[in-house]
Amino acid sequence: MTSDALPLSGRRIALPESRELDLFADMLIKRGAGVLRCPLVSIHDAPDQAPVLAWLQEFVENPGDDLVLLTGEGLRRLVTSAERAGGDLAQRFIGRLGEVRKITRGPKPGAALRKLGLKADVVAVEPTTEGVIKTLEQEDLKGRRIAVQLYGSEPNDLLMGFLSRAGAEVTSVSPYIYADHIEDEQVEGLITALINHEVDAIAFTSATQVRRMFQIARRVETEEALHRALAAIKVAAVGPVVAEELTERGVGVDLMPESSYFMKPLVRELVKAFTGHEDTQV
Repeated sequence: MTSDALPLSGRRIALPESRELDLFADMLIKRGAGVLRCPLVSIHDAPDQAPVLAWLQEFVENPGDDLVLLTGEGLRRLVTSAERAGGDLAQRFIGRLGEVRKITRGPKPGAALRKLGLKADVVAVEPTTEGVIKTLEQEDLKGRRIAVQLYGSEPNDLLMGFLSRAGAEVTSVSPYIYADHIEDEQVEGLITALINHEVDAIAFTSATQVRRMFQIARRVETEEALHRALAAIKVAAVGPVVAEELTERGVGVDLMPESSYFMKPLVRELVKAFTGHEDTQV
C-alpha cells in the first residue's frame, strides 16, 4: 500500500501519552499519520522509596485479604521497586499477589496483572473510584485486611474513607508521583499548535492529561482559544473517565472505543472517524 493510500495519510494527530508514547505513535505512523508528540505528564518513582519498600515487605509477610489496584502504572512501579531492592522480594511479592483477591479499577491494572501471569478477581463496575466503591458496597468488609495502591500522590480520601467506615483494616502505598511541572514549555507548544490549527485530532489517554493541558492554558490565558481549537478538530478519548473529564470542561468528545479502552481500539476509532471505514491493519 502506498503512503497516499494509507487511511490516515495527510492527517496530523497530537499525542499526549507518555508511558506508551512510542507504541501509540508507531500504530498511527503505520497508518500514514503524522504525529505531534507531547507527553503532558511525567511519571516518576516516589522520591522516598522507604515507605514503598516497607509496604512491600509488609505485604509479602502479611498480605491480608484484598489488594485494590487503581492503576497499571502503580503495579508496574511496585514490581520495579521490589526488583531494585534485590534478593527475592520481587518473586515473593508476585507470589503473594497470586494469593490475595485482586480488585482492579479498570482495564490497565488488569493488563499489568496479565503480564505477571495473573488476573483480576474483581473488576469494578465502572473504571472510577466510585465504581470500586459501588462494586464493594454490598459486601461485608468488616475485619477484612485491604491494601490499596494509590495513584500519584492523591490520598483518595473517598475510597479510603469508605473502606474504613465499612470496618476494613486498610493500608495504602503510593509507588509513583506525577512530575508534570517540568514540561510547561512543551505543553504551551502543544496548545499553540492546536490554536494554530496544526493538527487534525488529539487523542487523550488519561484524565490527568486533560487537567494538565487546561491548567497551563489557564495560566497563559489561552483557555478560550483552546476551547475553540478543540471544537474545530476531532477529540478522541481512550475511555469514559477521560471522556467525562473532557465533557465537564465543555469539550465535545468525537470518538471513543465502545468497550475495550486501550490504544489499539482508539487507533481503530480514529481510522473510522477519518475514513468512514473499519481499520484493516492488525
